[in-house]
Amino acid sequence: MVDAERPLLVFHGGTFDPVHCGHLAIAEAARDRLEATVHLLPSADPPHRAPTGAGATHRAAMLALAVAGRPRLQVDTRELERGVPTRTIDTLHAVRREAGADIPIAFVVGADSFRGLPGWKGWPALLDEAHWVVAGREGHPVDATLPSGLATVVRHRWTDDPDALRASRGGCVLRLDQPLHPASASMVRAQVAAGGPWRALVPAAVAAYIDHHRLYMDPGAGSGPGFGAVPP
Repeated sequence: MVDAERPLLVFHGGTFDPVHCGHLAIAEAARDRLEATVHLLPSADPPHRAPTGAGATHRAAMLALAVAGRPRLQVDTRELERGVPTRTIDTLHAVRREAGADIPIAFVVGADSFRGLPGWKGWPALLDEAHWVVAGREGHPVDATLPSGLATVVRHRWTDDPDALRASRGGCVLRLDQPLHPASASMVRAQVAAGGPWRALVPAAVAAYIDHHRLYMDPGAGSGPGFGAVPP
């Protein structure tokens, strides 16, 4: 029997460069489906070179503005405090040291990120030691487009029951249909640099912050990949 009071720790990581309405749509969909607080994890700046867009301090500040007033969305800066890019397996181990070996932990990712999971450090352990909530589009089954090796590993892990995630420390993969949203971080950066229409793609407070600090206004800034120097 599922313990309804058992905490489920839910994390949604990324560069958030900048955080946009699509990020928030996924986080809120996960919050509502799982009935749990979602901790948004901004990644650290890559070492030994300038960030491709905004630095960690700006990204964390924008994320704090974006979640203000949104129930059960919180910013977790643990990866920034390490000062170097952190792989997901390292974050998982750190959370387990704090919360306990048997606490259920779930990571929220987009479908594209989940398809790339075999390239992540320690990915088989990640599947066993945490749950995965995969955000896809309604009518586009995530499990129909996975690489064959990953599809085989997760074949019997799929669930549509959020309670299954509270019943064990990890091992389940839950589909999360979420609203279609046109925003992407690279689109926002490009539109800011080009002077195009971008403000509707981010929360109003984030738009004001970008304007005030003149972020992404150099056409050459933010054109690199969204993640840091190491794969997750």
